[in-house]
Amino acid sequence: MEILRTVSQLDELTSNAKAAGKSVGLVPTMGALHNGHMSLVERARNENDLVVVSVFVNPTQFNNPEDLRTYPRTEEADCALLRQAGVDYAFIPSVEEIYPEPDTRVFDLGPVAQVMEGPMRPGHFNGVAQIVSKLFAWSHPTRAYFGEKDFQQIAVIRRMAEIAGFNDVEIVSCPIKRADDGLALSSRNVRLTPEQRNLAPSIHRVLADSVNISKVASVSDTEKAVVSQINSIPQMKVEYFSIVNGYTMQPVADWDETDYIVGCITVYCGDVRLIDNITYRNK
Repeated sequence: MEILRTVSQLDELTSNAKAAGKSVGLVPTMGALHNGHMSLVERARNENDLVVVSVFVNPTQFNNPEDLRTYPRTEEADCALLRQAGVDYAFIPSVEEIYPEPDTRVFDLGPVAQVMEGPMRPGHFNGVAQIVSKLFAWSHPTRAYFGEKDFQQIAVIRRMAEIAGFNDVEIVSCPIKRADDGLALSSRNVRLTPEQRNLAPSIHRVLADSVNISKVASVSDTEKAVVSQINSIPQMKVEYFSIVNGYTMQPVADWDETDYIVGCITVYCGDVRLIDNITYRNK
């Protein structure tokens, strides 16, 4: 595996590969890699001739400076995992390399970015669109891989690709990877205390149980049941829980509104912000 530090290296190597008829798989990450990331890398390795993994903690998508400061950075361990997985190129640039000057682009991301994470994290999705559009332009991917834990983010990236003209990039969504106890794998999990780590899997347990509730209760009552149950757990506080159209991210009022319905949740466990989701309908 070769570590690339500059945009010009990434652009040249992937351009040459595409010119030679090779497919390029891109896995954008912010590092602190875990088995969830590695499941994306494995799929990219199976489906492409060349695999590029970016490792970059993108400052423009953090609306909370403290969250940016405390985000785990583990380059040496990340590279060991990527080498073991057979990655061709790890793109690990500096902030100055990515943003030699401020990125002032504002993306018209539309309704998919105006709910849930949108109002809770102002500017977050625009920052995601900024960095992913740069990575698409520089790495020339045939396919790009994203985990469904960040369910709304995938819809935002699809919208960015549409308006920025990346119509030739196949955006591949991959299932959530979970620990044995059900907790969705996340780089932020390392910030949980041992007690919080024991409590956090209850998020998924409550969501999974709510699928049965949804068969007999309304959308509104299902939402209320989930929020009530999680808020009753020590150190847990729901920031939002929204049952939405899985295509548009817009809230649904009735289970018959669409054939794809997903519940998206954000929970503070202590001061660690955890996200997860559950599919209710997918016909």
